[in-house]
Amino acid sequence: MTLTSNKPETTPVSEAQQEFNWRNCWYPVTFTQDLPKNLPYGFTLYDEPIVLFRNSEGKLVCLRDLCPHRAAKLSDGQIIDGQIECLYHGWQFGSEGECLHIPQLPEDAKIPANSCVQSYRVVECQGTIWMWAGDPESADEKSIPIVTDLETPGLVIIDTVTDLPYDPTYLVENLLDPAHVPISHDRTELRARREDARPLEMEILSVSARGIEARYRSNIKPNNVNWLDLEFIAPCLVHYIFAKGVPSIVGGLALYAIPLGQGRSRILIRRYGNFFSWSFKSKPRWLEHLRQNKILEEDLFLILGQEKYIKQSGKSLKKAYLPLNTSDMFLMEYHKWVDKFAPDLPCYQGYSTSKGNENHRLEKVPLDRFSRHTKICSSCNRAYKVTNRVKQISIGLAIALFATATLADNSTIKIVAVSISLLAIVTAIVTQIIKTKFEVSYTRH
Repeated sequence: MTLTSNKPETTPVSEAQQEFNWRNCWYPVTFTQDLPKNLPYGFTLYDEPIVLFRNSEGKLVCLRDLCPHRAAKLSDGQIIDGQIECLYHGWQFGSEGECLHIPQLPEDAKIPANSCVQSYRVVECQGTIWMWAGDPESADEKSIPIVTDLETPGLVIIDTVTDLPYDPTYLVENLLDPAHVPISHDRTELRARREDARPLEMEILSVSARGIEARYRSNIKPNNVNWLDLEFIAPCLVHYIFAKGVPSIVGGLALYAIPLGQGRSRILIRRYGNFFSWSFKSKPRWLEHLRQNKILEEDLFLILGQEKYIKQSGKSLKKAYLPLNTSDMFLMEYHKWVDKFAPDLPCYQGYSTSKGNENHRLEKVPLDRFSRHTKICSSCNRAYKVTNRVKQISIGLAIALFATATLADNSTIKIVAVSISLLAIVTAIVTQIIKTKFEVSYTRH
């Protein structure tokens, strides 16, 4: 089956406008609230090691995560007086990557000129930290792909960050696939029900080096005239707009697929709206993250299996997939976009072409939820530590009260001690169940 799109006639654009340079882009790193205080924050972009921290003035600093001395990771070091120090030999670097101190040099010796570290442009915008991967002098903050609806007063915003063990193009494909939601996320995603799966009416509105604009609607309701808008903004934003054109209602889902490297992605999820129920608005961030991670994990092993088959078979998606116009149009258009506009990406899976060595991965993302999410999320990390502490206290209290009941002669004291001991045991069991949800990924039965 071939795929056709309902794409209107467009005005031809120049060759310059049709070029996509993956370096000359802004990439979101993490949400500001999830950046650790007074600690280096290491991550990668297409397997390039990068470290983020704040200097003594609170300004963000972004450097290559590699000490020029002996190639140790700077993110394994510490922040001292606003400078990052390598844990191996104590070399210290400043905000522009300049080497400021080498303990092993005599006091009157000059620091070598080639001891500096590459620096990157970094800014904070809409509660997110962004880095520019190319020449810092060419960075234009106006080109950050912001979501204008997020400036709306009274908006409820839920942010989630999670690492995933597959290539970024497979992640973007998954995000551009609204047809799988009723089946794969039945009763997990908001209002998703498998019995509501239907053919979708899908339209591609425009395609350029900047990305793709599209819209879709379902016929679940007779004579449905309400379209949902969807856009892919290169290199990594997939944005669903749920309430466009509805007076006083704002809502959407901004999904950023960050290319950590081959076989590794990070997703930043920003769910926003001014129409959420009181129960949703009052839900703790960590509790919503348990649900959001389950949604991602419902697809995780499916995508891993899909990616493994494509790479081992050597087939292109054009030969391996059987796309439908009523479900797969957007994701196929994205893969074709990669073929046409982004063949210089370090690794990718296009529709007809691909790039990457499937046998070589610098680092694999663990499959457990703690490593992929809890460790890098400030809210869940804090809740995990509190839960573990309550569990330990409850166990200790149960043992102490049971001993008290055993040794006491007074029957009233025995009854009270045993009752509280049982309550402590129940608390320990409940907290262990919650603790496990921060550690173990969901798997389908």
